[in-house]
Amino acid sequence: MDMPMKKKRQTVARQAAARGPRPELPKELLDQLVKGPMTPAEVQDLMLAFNKALIERAMGAEMNLHLGYQPGQSKPPGQANERNGASGKTVITDRGPVRVEVPRDRDGSFEPILIPKHERRFTGFDERIIAMYARGMSVREIQAFLAESYGTEVSPDFINSVTDEVMADALTWQSRPLEAMYPVVFFDALRVKIRDGVASNKAVYLALGIQADGQRDVLGLWIEQTEGAKFWLKVFNELKTRGCQDILIAVVDGLKGLAEAISAAYPRTTVQTCIVHLIRNSLEYASYKDRKALAAALRPIYAAASEEAARQALQDFADGPWGAKYPTIVQSWQRAWEHVIPFFVFPPEIRRVVYTTDEMHKSRTALRSFAMFAPAATVSARCLIWGATVSTG
Repeated sequence: MDMPMKKKRQTVARQAAARGPRPELPKELLDQLVKGPMTPAEVQDLMLAFNKALIERAMGAEMNLHLGYQPGQSKPPGQANERNGASGKTVITDRGPVRVEVPRDRDGSFEPILIPKHERRFTGFDERIIAMYARGMSVREIQAFLAESYGTEVSPDFINSVTDEVMADALTWQSRPLEAMYPVVFFDALRVKIRDGVASNKAVYLALGIQADGQRDVLGLWIEQTEGAKFWLKVFNELKTRGCQDILIAVVDGLKGLAEAISAAYPRTTVQTCIVHLIRNSLEYASYKDRKALAAALRPIYAAASEEAARQALQDFADGPWGAKYPTIVQSWQRAWEHVIPFFVFPPEIRRVVYTTDEMHKSRTALRSFAMFAPAATVSARCLIWGATVSTG
């Protein structure tokens, strides 16, 4: 399914805003480079030439910093190391292959940061390969796309090496040590079609921690056939093994047995049902035309200043016209009440963190975006994990 054009524009706008203002090229430089109308091929050649000059200038600046003096200047007293010419190598960029001259020093200690030794792919190229792979393109299709779009011939082994490197990074990320304590952790699971030999619906388990400084941290992703409290217990035990010994508040979706699983692994943790999940589930019972008014009628319950006031608001809802029309909504709140009431003990600042699901929504959206653009709504399980590390980490 194609992304709507409006959403594409919004996404591009957000990315541009995050990067900040771009440097402007001097008009004199543009006048020198562009002397009249140009064909697409001429623009491409100019961009490659500009890439080459920019890369070589940046690596030259790295060499200046490494040696401690500029070309034409005297070496610092007592320093034997000096420039030793350059060696050429071809680097694959987003716009095609570029032949660049890499500066060398006499004792061979210079290690370029922009394009490390033995590296022949410029930043951004690997991400394109991974993105195409994640969207369901075969190795042969990726080869053809790169050849047509960038004039770059790559082998199947090259493409496989790129995906294998990223998957290794994803596995390292998934097993990394965690903080000893997280004030708040959201636990959620979503259903996604996973391409793992054949396409099938699977549950992606997601743990999102909020650190003491307010920063979010995706603690991990796990893929299982279905969502269940038994597998969640395995997740909690893995988090403990990786160093997370305490969670103050665990926000959950109300899955049966989940609170007990958390208590088994983290007996001191306060389990809080996600208020937004509860509201959304309530609205599922109602007809579409009733949902706006029903949402407003539910608000006095979770906006109450205390547990006592919230309990009275729930009773008022049950005794009113909405409770009579939708008794199942009343029952769903009553069943969840044990893990709703901690919310009313929290101060307003903590309530906002626990209630607001923006960060979890970002993580869920990032995961679903891979399924959205994959052929037949499928996505490689390994690339799903990679996508989360890049998009939400």
